[in-house]
Amino acid sequence: MLTPKEIVAQLDKYIIGQNNAKRAVAIALRNRYRRSLLSPEMQEEVYPKNIIMMGPTGVGKTEIARRLAKLVDAPFVKVEATKFTEVGYVGRDVDSMIRDLIDVSVRMTKTLKAQEVQRIAESAAENRILDLLMGTEEDNSDKDSDAFAPIQMLFGGMTTKKASQADTYDDISEEETLAERERLLHELREGRLDDALIEVVLDDNSTNVNDAFFAMGIDINMGDLFSGILPKKKKKRKIKVSEAYRIFVQEEIDKLIDMDEVIREAIKKAEQEGIVFIDEIDKIATTSRSSSGPDVSREGVQRDILPIVEGSAVSTKYGIVKTDHILFIAAGAFHMTKVADLIPELQGRFPIRVQLEALTKDDFVRILTQPQNAIIKQYKALLATDNIEIEFTDDAIDRIAKYAYDFNENCENIGARRLHTIIENLLDEISFETGGKKPKKVLIDAKYVDEHISKDIAVDLRKYII
Repeated sequence: MLTPKEIVAQLDKYIIGQNNAKRAVAIALRNRYRRSLLSPEMQEEVYPKNIIMMGPTGVGKTEIARRLAKLVDAPFVKVEATKFTEVGYVGRDVDSMIRDLIDVSVRMTKTLKAQEVQRIAESAAENRILDLLMGTEEDNSDKDSDAFAPIQMLFGGMTTKKASQADTYDDISEEETLAERERLLHELREGRLDDALIEVVLDDNSTNVNDAFFAMGIDINMGDLFSGILPKKKKKRKIKVSEAYRIFVQEEIDKLIDMDEVIREAIKKAEQEGIVFIDEIDKIATTSRSSSGPDVSREGVQRDILPIVEGSAVSTKYGIVKTDHILFIAAGAFHMTKVADLIPELQGRFPIRVQLEALTKDDFVRILTQPQNAIIKQYKALLATDNIEIEFTDDAIDRIAKYAYDFNENCENIGARRLHTIIENLLDEISFETGGKKPKKVLIDAKYVDEHISKDIAVDLRKYII
């Protein structure tokens, strides 16, 4: 487990500045590791210290939380507080944030389990394809007919088993058959059979019986309800070997994975390591000016969020999920409201408050060049695909940062997103005039920036505001 200093160092690779916020989330993450070393009795008594971030848009609030979750491979979900409504109103209820979190956790856990059985599934898929190529695979439709025979007999029907497919290699020796199989396997792995067509039997998903129930507002999965009685409808298709291999690998993985175990581990991972990022929480803060009218449910949403953050049991399709030890990180610009406008009980559930600062010109220079996913690096890579090599001089980068800072100061402050506005406008002509096979090199200096981003056309940048 990384130390707080190491966590901050990892976040520094993608996020410029905001050291106070990085320190707060690093300590919160380290406390989780410390808690895991305690006795089970003490673990139940130690609760996460939720964080609330305050700062203008585009300064890194969401990115800090997202990178933090990715750093430790924890289930992470970002929700907008404005999307929720009080109980009794039409809209999403606050419990859906936990349902979304457990969905993410199940997908993560299933992916990890799939990686463990990937080699076995690939081997089984290869054998299935070889059986099809050599004409030795059993007809799946026969199996389904036999399995369904008791049901058909119950309603007066009768089934007869189809004659088994003749073995193409009956008159060939076993040694020759094995040699042929090895030859086909070698060609399959080299990709020489990818475009060959084979006939496979697949599940028919063209008609979904659930659609009629969903249309009536009934959330019932009839497929799961009658999976043990009614057979899945099959259909034959001719597809390429490469596509059949992909389908067979996934089918074999699904057979090898124990979903009950996946769900148990996913629930535990969500409860102990999950991170929920509640954005725009300032938009549900109530003031004397917003105590009536269309925003009447704002305080109700806060009251509904309170038990989730405090710790409660939420019912999901995978079972009950407890939220006691989930880390909640809230964020908002708070330019029209303040944290004190939240109901006192909710304020108390976010004991750690961090103020993020607006970005300066120097911050913009660093954002353009230093992070691993720096904006200039991204655009260089994008245009390189069209044989265009762009080079930014230091004075050009400085000038771009100045334009971004000045425009944020004099217009809407959208933080680092302003850089995308500037760069898009700057490279508009270059990006449009592409397609030539001949390599092209473009040098962008301060003069080039001034010619394309002058004060006379600065107002036109409004069309790029995100």
